[in-house]
Amino acid sequence: MKLCGVNINCHHYQELLKISDYPKLVVTVNAEAIVRSQSNKRLREIINNHVSTIDGQIPLWLYRHRYKDIDVEKISGSDLIYSLPEYAEKTSFKVFLLGGQEDSNRGAIIELKKRYANLNIEGYSPAFSPYPFTSKINNDIRERISIFKPDFLFVGFGMGKQEFWAEDNYEFLKELGVKLIVGCGGSFEFASGKIKRAPAYIQNIGLEGVWRLLKEFKWFRLKRLLISLKIFYYYAIDNK
Repeated sequence: MKLCGVNINCHHYQELLKISDYPKLVVTVNAEAIVRSQSNKRLREIINNHVSTIDGQIPLWLYRHRYKDIDVEKISGSDLIYSLPEYAEKTSFKVFLLGGQEDSNRGAIIELKKRYANLNIEGYSPAFSPYPFTSKINNDIRERISIFKPDFLFVGFGMGKQEFWAEDNYEFLKELGVKLIVGCGGSFEFASGKIKRAPAYIQNIGLEGVWRLLKEFKWFRLKRLLISLKIFYYYAIDNK
């Protein structure tokens, strides 16, 4: 089923846990992803060709409005950063956190270990660089992942960049035996406690982006929030 030309093919969390012989590249589709996919053909194709979930209350409302008979739940990177490590601890799967700022990456590992004492988790935060990465940066990333051999890989490079990296390195990750590759944006900042996530009631009324902007005002966050509002425009066009 599609929303604004973007395919949503994973409606429930349990579907992610059905392990395949190949890695599942999971794109959590929020309003920003939907808007950017309208003009970014590669991002749209990645979403449509891999595992895609609804991320964000507003896309969830619009999806439920269009497909009233379909049962769907919100599955965001900020939720998966807890639920998948919890599952991994129970199944002895290994988790790797790639990206984010160095303090957020390391802090997320520390906090997740506190929650799930038997969790086997590691991470790596390369120095910030535009994508595509240089061969040296990408080789360093691959080496770190190769040594650890994770089952679940979280990639926190931000929407678009993380999906491009995951697709470009898909065969490498497949050969390594990775089961899930999850683009998770800024979820490491939440997991580390560096940024407090919005209370549930704020999330439920669709104002989580506004909450984060007020907690950590930056112009790029305001720009992203304004861009995300264009989802209503594309939804209106899609329903003509």
